[in-house]
Amino acid sequence: MKFSNAVKTALPAAILGCLTLGFAPTASAAGTGTATTSFGVSATVIATCTVSATPLGFGNYTSTTTSNSKSTISVTCTNGTTYDVGLNGGTTTGGTPAARLMAGSGTAAGSTLSYNLCSDSEACKTNWGNTSDSWQTGTGSGLAQSLTVFGQIPANQFVATGSYGDTIGVTVTY
Repeated sequence: MKFSNAVKTALPAAILGCLTLGFAPTASAAGTGTATTSFGVSATVIATCTVSATPLGFGNYTSTTTSNSKSTISVTCTNGTTYDVGLNGGTTTGGTPAARLMAGSGTAAGSTLSYNLCSDSEACKTNWGNTSDSWQTGTGSGLAQSLTVFGQIPANQFVATGSYGDTIGVTVTY
């Protein structure tokens, strides 16, 4: 096969041109380089606590026996946060942390029934109040921590029949 002189001259030039175009820098690769920076990341963890409690129901009471019941207080505080849990005297007029009272309603309106809230056991020897000598203390772990409130209605209270109730305030100081 014979190539003309024009083809023989043009062929190497075409190959050289293709090779040159393939290796030439493109517009997007021109002036490539990088620039870097950094930024700080920070946060402040603050002490915080939440609290919840289950109801304490004594059920039926007869004056001949002591009635016991329990409630659970759940405290969740930031890991490492120390806290104190206090219980107030309730909402019944005349009730105090040392001498709590439930108010009668309905047929028992005007009557009160004494009861105790303790931190130790159903023997109820350690009153749970709202002063530093009767608080329950702890250190948060970030998880809920349960504290048991032991309730007791002493025997030999001769009060009117009917329903009695009170509402206790729980305070967590941290």
